[in-house]
Amino acid sequence: MPLRFRYTLHQLRILEAVVDHGGISRAAAALHLTQPTVSMQIRQLNEALGVTLFAPKGRGLRLTAAGEEALAFARSLLTSAERLNERLAALEGVERGRLRLSAASTAEYFIPRLIGAFQQAHAGIAVELKVLSRAAVVARLQEDADDLYVMAQPPSEDPVVAGAFVDNPLVAIAPAAHVLATARKVKLAELVRHEFVLREPGAGTRLLTDSFFAARGLALRTRLELGSNEAIKQAVIGGLGLAVISLHALRDELVHHRRIRVLDVVGMPIPSQWHLVRRADRMPSRVAEAFAAFMAALAPQLAVELARSLARTARGSR
Repeated sequence: MPLRFRYTLHQLRILEAVVDHGGISRAAAALHLTQPTVSMQIRQLNEALGVTLFAPKGRGLRLTAAGEEALAFARSLLTSAERLNERLAALEGVERGRLRLSAASTAEYFIPRLIGAFQQAHAGIAVELKVLSRAAVVARLQEDADDLYVMAQPPSEDPVVAGAFVDNPLVAIAPAAHVLATARKVKLAELVRHEFVLREPGAGTRLLTDSFFAARGLALRTRLELGSNEAIKQAVIGGLGLAVISLHALRDELVHHRRIRVLDVVGMPIPSQWHLVRRADRMPSRVAEAFAAFMAALAPQLAVELARSLARTARGSR
């Protein structure tokens, strides 16, 4: 006798949304549904499964033990459903389908432009992009939440396939009026005498920076730790310290504002590269393969833009 299921994929998707968005009202807004509709669907899912999925917690909700089990099942089933759609789309080539990307925060300075160009070439492909901290991107990779991941520092603890597609030089910066702003050939030993504003521990830029200076027996004097490149730049402009930041994050500053100077430091920029990463245990979809090929084709153009930015830093230090 065939099994009969009284719950639906739609209800499981709502369950996932309530958890991911932290409540019924936010989930309703994200799904473009009314709050009563979301509440009703959760109630019907409770009845279909014969359990209570949520319990009150202050003004919000928390998953029960049964809810945790149901959520894990929902995520697995929804992922399988998405992959079925991908396989069916692959039968028709790469002109329709869905691509899920997660990118480390500094990639926000170029990855949306690349996605825009990709969608102009493949109008039938829907692209979902999440820009997150490196730790959050690694967590999504471990959960197998996306097709591809963009990061400068692929995790060494997880089996992944990573391909570099563009350089990511890390440079030292100071406010325009700083004593080092016009200095030539600043030695690392002189640089580390000053205080720095750094990204939070675990950020790709922070990992590369700490490793670079530690390998030379040096350490930076940390005044502030901040969670975004924009906050770092504003702190530098405000005179709170020097910083080490990706050259990609300085495009507007170098072209328009010129409130920041890239320092002429011996041994820098710190070499790094941006990588397109996927899990080693998951074969890429046709859409993911098409995006990787598109990125490789655009790599020379990105390299030219980066070379121009480096040339501007050289002119600015004179």
